[in-house]
Amino acid sequence: MSDTETNLQAESEDQGDVNKPQNKIDAEVLQNIPVTISVEVGRTSLKIRDLMRLAQGSVVELDRLAGEPLDLMVNNTPVAQGEVVLVNDRYGVKLTSVVPTVDRVKNL
Repeated sequence: MSDTETNLQAESEDQGDVNKPQNKIDAEVLQNIPVTISVEVGRTSLKIRDLMRLAQGSVVELDRLAGEPLDLMVNNTPVAQGEVVLVNDRYGVKLTSVVPTVDRVKNL
């Protein structure tokens, strides 16, 4: 192999190292990513005409029974279920079950 071929091969290998993705994620960067947390009481479907008829005092029936756990969602992905509690005159959610990490990752 000539010196030119050796140099080209060495340069190619060096560039390969630069372009390889790093397997490590900086934990501090990851922990500072903001997420949106919401609580879902239930869902329903309405026709547009029924939606247009809604007024103050209207009741929208949801698919969940009273007393059923609420869904805690992180970026629209269910991560836990819980019940409503009061914390210093504010609502909170006491977690009663948490979705396993493996199942949460599948929903991403």
